[in-house]
Amino acid sequence: MSDIFAFKGSEDAGYAQPAPIADAEAAKERIPTSLRRAERAAWPTASEPELVRHYTWLSQRNFGIDTGFYPLGSCTMKHNPRVNERIVQLAGMNDVHPLAPAHHLQGLMAIFYEMQEMLGHCAGMDEVTLQPVAGAQGEFTAIRCIQEYHRSIGQPHRDKVIVPDSAHGTNPASAAMCGYSIIEIPSGEDGRLDLDALRAVVGDDTAAMMITNPSTLGVFEPDIAEATQIVHDAGGQMYYDGANFNAIIGRTNPGLMGFDAVHYNLHKTFSQPHGGGGPGSGPIGVKTHLAEFLPSPIVGRRPSEEGEIGAGDGWWYTWETPENSIGKVHQWHGNAGAVVRSWAFYRRYGRDLTTMSEHAVLNANYLRYRIMNPSPEVREKIHAMPADGCPADVVKHEFTLSMTPLVDAIGANGKDVAKRLLDYGYMSPTLYFPMIVPECLMIEPTETESKEALDKFADDFHAVLSEDADILTTAPHTTDVKRVDEVWAARNLILRHPKEDNS
Repeated sequence: MSDIFAFKGSEDAGYAQPAPIADAEAAKERIPTSLRRAERAAWPTASEPELVRHYTWLSQRNFGIDTGFYPLGSCTMKHNPRVNERIVQLAGMNDVHPLAPAHHLQGLMAIFYEMQEMLGHCAGMDEVTLQPVAGAQGEFTAIRCIQEYHRSIGQPHRDKVIVPDSAHGTNPASAAMCGYSIIEIPSGEDGRLDLDALRAVVGDDTAAMMITNPSTLGVFEPDIAEATQIVHDAGGQMYYDGANFNAIIGRTNPGLMGFDAVHYNLHKTFSQPHGGGGPGSGPIGVKTHLAEFLPSPIVGRRPSEEGEIGAGDGWWYTWETPENSIGKVHQWHGNAGAVVRSWAFYRRYGRDLTTMSEHAVLNANYLRYRIMNPSPEVREKIHAMPADGCPADVVKHEFTLSMTPLVDAIGANGKDVAKRLLDYGYMSPTLYFPMIVPECLMIEPTETESKEALDKFADDFHAVLSEDADILTTAPHTTDVKRVDEVWAARNLILRHPKEDNS
């Protein structure tokens, strides 16, 4: 544990503030008693080098994409190009206030407008809002637009949302937050969407279906057009979860599949850093019939008039409110920094985003093959090979493995394998999701990993499968934090830095 609170410097050590304009005691009397501290704030009385060492120590305890291979399935933990950071730190990007008037923000609004247009183009959508700041918030926003659409056409009775059992857990949660009842349909034996199960539940009460394509199993839904037709014939809307968009961008898009709304994860497909759980960005795109319900504001433009400089491109950018907007879903205009980084990424690669997607698919299939086809010498040492989570000749950006054979062989499970991989210098794959795959590991290498990195991971994965149960079940052994009771930790959050009484 850090000893940052152990330093006992003077009261004002570590920071300096200008003298107050008014008498401090007189000013204090103007603050209501209920708002005053009962005691001095427990700021660390540490010097600058001590603070630097503290945060350096913290950084060394974290694992991130800059530290090593991060095969977290359905998260697309890819490299974030540093040029994006240089761009977002320009004065006109990071030194603006969200309440600044539009004529102070013309350059930033031009980027917002262009990002709206680019996102709409790549997903086959007509209008885009950049306001949602997370994928789940994007889901919620899209479902609310669908809800208001049904109300506007006199169909408020539609109160059911359909999700497959392979869906992201946030899909049913977001729909439930909008007041919908959730109908889960099982996947077919091949892990793909079961059209008969879908036909059995659609009806006059269907509001929407929420689906990820490719699915969380890493496979493309070949019957997606027919599924869309089934839902549309019943009067429902189709929602596309963009978590796995990295696998198909430039090759196809949700609009071509018949979807009415989609959310994008800028912190996945478009390389915005995840940032330790945030900040993310989850814009949504919609077809024209849903556009009037988008949250306010979105960026519009008109030709610059005489005397108006605008962004220097001949256009004047404005904040616009859709006609029947659901209102705001974020206090300001979304996560501006994430938008700028992702805009820079999109502008840098353009049509090469298709190549990006192809490389992501290639890497996933190569790593899957390497893991499932060890040499005879290596195979002899492995206690039990994992089973395919979903039978498929070709996967997309990710794949799933079941560790059930290892459980049967030596009693070590998927969690044990994931923990042991930490000792080899990797972030563990996504564990126990999707839940339809027993003892599941979901692995996504992304397009930014080299063949050498994938080969080493496959070799180390085989080494883990060759180790004795007592090593696996007690892993990790080399990390700063060993295996914890995750249920207890989730229910008993420690949100304060432990410290001694320095009084």
